[in-house]
Amino acid sequence: MVNILFLFFLIIAITIHEFSHALVADFLGDPTPRSHGRLTLNPMAHADLFGTILLPLLSALTGIPTIGWAKPVPIDPYNLANPRRDEFFIAAAGPLSNLLLAIILSLVVRFSGINSDILSIAILINISLAVFNLIPIPPLDGSKIFFNLIPDSESSLQWQKTLDQYGFIILLVLLFVPFGNSSLLRLIMSPIIHGFSNLLIPARF
Repeated sequence: MVNILFLFFLIIAITIHEFSHALVADFLGDPTPRSHGRLTLNPMAHADLFGTILLPLLSALTGIPTIGWAKPVPIDPYNLANPRRDEFFIAAAGPLSNLLLAIILSLVVRFSGINSDILSIAILINISLAVFNLIPIPPLDGSKIFFNLIPDSESSLQWQKTLDQYGFIILLVLLFVPFGNSSLLRLIMSPIIHGFSNLLIPARF
């Protein structure tokens, strides 16, 4: 039952995450996500077989941090008035939407009689998804946030090109290479996730 809830809430969290990217891009003048059918809360429009289905199932079954992703929202920087600034806001919109949802659910738990155990799962998943996506490794949002914050130089462009080429491999290593009794990814994410969880989850399940 818990595993099914994890998958259900993760799909919702990923959908809101991707919709937020598309919404901010549309607001900033780029119609590309809308023209590709991504300005929607329909999960099927965003779903990726590995990142939305298989990896979350693996997370639920193995206990690795609850993570996942969807198909990247297509963006055309030539439609943006200030590409570096606007790409930063578009990238940040996804993780921030999950943190905002976690805060809203936390307030619901605190001030209503709704089952806190169920909503605590949803809060934890949104926190985990936000933290995961803030890791500055392509194709995660954190890489776009990071490279649009640092000065634009030849060395930063070369570093970005290298990470774009090997980012997915690095993520797989972080996910599946063991480190003690855990994985490298869990070692990186767990302290941050626990910190947010202690703030937002009133009663741990």
